[in-house]
Amino acid sequence: MTSIRQIVLIFMVFAAATANADEIFPQPPELQPDVDFWVSIFTQYSTDEGVLHDNRNLAIVYARLDMPAKLSRRERQRRAEARRKKLRAVLRTLASGKRDNLSAEEERVLALWPEDVSNQELAAAAKRIRYQQGLRDRFREGLERSGRWRDFVNKEFTALGVPIEIAALPHVESSYNPAARSHVGASGIWQFTRSTGRRFMRVDHVVDERNDPFSATRAAGRLMAYNYSITGNWPMAITAYNHGLSGVRRAMRKHGDTAYVEILRKYKGRTFGFASRNFYVAFLAAKEVDQNVEKYFPGLVFEKPVDYSVAKLPTYVSVSGLTKALGVSAAKLAQHNPGLQATIWQGSKYLPKGYDLRMPANSVTQPLATLLASLPADSVFAKQLPDMFHTVVRGDTLSQIAATYDTRVSTLVALNALSSSHRIRAGQRLRLPAAGPAPVVVAAAAPAQAPIEAPVVVEPAALEPAVVASIAGVGGEAPVDEMVPGPLAGDFAAPVTGPIQTALLSDPSDYSVAADNTIEIQPLETLGHYGDWLEIKTQRLRDINGLAFRAHVEVGRRIRLDLDTVDAKTFEARRIAYHRAQQDNFFRRHVITGVTDYTIRRGDSIWILALRKYNVPVWLFRQYNPGLDLQKVRPGTTVQFPVLSDAGSG
Repeated sequence: MTSIRQIVLIFMVFAAATANADEIFPQPPELQPDVDFWVSIFTQYSTDEGVLHDNRNLAIVYARLDMPAKLSRRERQRRAEARRKKLRAVLRTLASGKRDNLSAEEERVLALWPEDVSNQELAAAAKRIRYQQGLRDRFREGLERSGRWRDFVNKEFTALGVPIEIAALPHVESSYNPAARSHVGASGIWQFTRSTGRRFMRVDHVVDERNDPFSATRAAGRLMAYNYSITGNWPMAITAYNHGLSGVRRAMRKHGDTAYVEILRKYKGRTFGFASRNFYVAFLAAKEVDQNVEKYFPGLVFEKPVDYSVAKLPTYVSVSGLTKALGVSAAKLAQHNPGLQATIWQGSKYLPKGYDLRMPANSVTQPLATLLASLPADSVFAKQLPDMFHTVVRGDTLSQIAATYDTRVSTLVALNALSSSHRIRAGQRLRLPAAGPAPVVVAAAAPAQAPIEAPVVVEPAALEPAVVASIAGVGGEAPVDEMVPGPLAGDFAAPVTGPIQTALLSDPSDYSVAADNTIEIQPLETLGHYGDWLEIKTQRLRDINGLAFRAHVEVGRRIRLDLDTVDAKTFEARRIAYHRAQQDNFFRRHVITGVTDYTIRRGDSIWILALRKYNVPVWLFRQYNPGLDLQKVRPGTTVQFPVLSDAGSG
């Protein structure tokens, strides 16, 4: 469905073809040193080396360090910390005011700074020394791989009104590696977290389209178009891809919509750390290299795209039946359909009905659709195999698992003899209702049959130890934090983002507590929720806000909180956990496939339009129209409704 917005965006792309690219992706002179730094990381330093630099002034690079891949993580950390300690000592000496009789190292370090650098700045710099690994070889490999999908990316982005230059972003995120996984769950070439990915594609234990470069590219285009519709400019839309729309909107309100330098240099949001400050400039650097490949990597040859035959599965199909009919191995099938999960290759699930299967056209003797239409009867099924077990991954909570499998938390607790409904660990295997109760263990049990080996299922590299998911507060659970991986993590991929930033990246709603202890009321919230999260009686909230006993809170209005029992940070965490649970449950069943515009007429009701005409919950409508006062919508106002479809199941 093509909306007015999409037409405008598409027109913008064609207009941009004759416009200066700097108008779309501005690069203020103040940011040039930052861009130059990332260009050097992408093109000059290999992954066997790195640099120690100032994390605010990227023009200050103190030292290059050898970091061979054969070294252990601990040894690399030791080397970096040893050199960092020496540099700190030098900076502190200079910060004391010493300028005469300097050692060679002191002179070298001082010369990196402007002549008028203050003692105060040098003292602050001693605390800002950061290690960054080189990425030249990884970036080159990513450029080569990008040839497989670049034409598809350009086509999809053009159709969505997204500048094709944003195709350089996966160089920052994943080096165009479809098997890229962060140790906390971000996945695929576009490094979607599960929460964000579920908005635009199917992400579950049967199909994870984040790992399919084609599906994920389409989703990334939709997300970028959405970010742009909220921010109004591409620098902030790109920053929101990493930091989240809510935080970016707060930065824009504080410094100005297009005050890019002030935002990236001076904004002090609680989770606006190094990664968020550098995401746009790292993109600019990747774009520079991507558009000047011969300059930076002379002789590089791009891989060619595969000519695929694509067909939709008419029913549920077994792996064994499909491989036999197509005359290919399971490994080959998995290689070209990376969105299919391990449950399929292990035999606990069939390939799902409606799935778009891909195979190289030269690997099949007939069109794929023809072969699928003639599958033998013993390989096709009317229903999916029931779920027997669930392996806990980072980000899971027991309530979310129960919702996924249409069961109760109490049932899972009983089936698995859990000591608490709030504590599960990554890697834990949970029995589901279809598996029944655990069998009684007998002394002479027969050896278990070896599981079917899953072909080319790539596990995340460098998995951290199992993490226990625990309750965040009153009435809610908190999944393990998610982190977008990539070169911006630095310091050996130490976490750089916090739970508030990553929990709801695509939600522009402001869930923060203002300095005057007030909040903006959001959909789905009641005084009862606030009372629970604050651990106070709701009557206290009525009293301090002058609300009558049965008065309802109005979405978009502000209300004052009593933070005597619970602090603002804890309140925010509980509030966000609640909204994340609501949104995650919704996007397990629905995905956003487009946007349509509607012009308000006299007598219209937003609530009736959303719930009856477009089948969109009011909270999601508000996310697409965050600046709209729901109490003062006038005829002639154009609003946007997301277009939803079923996420798929089975």
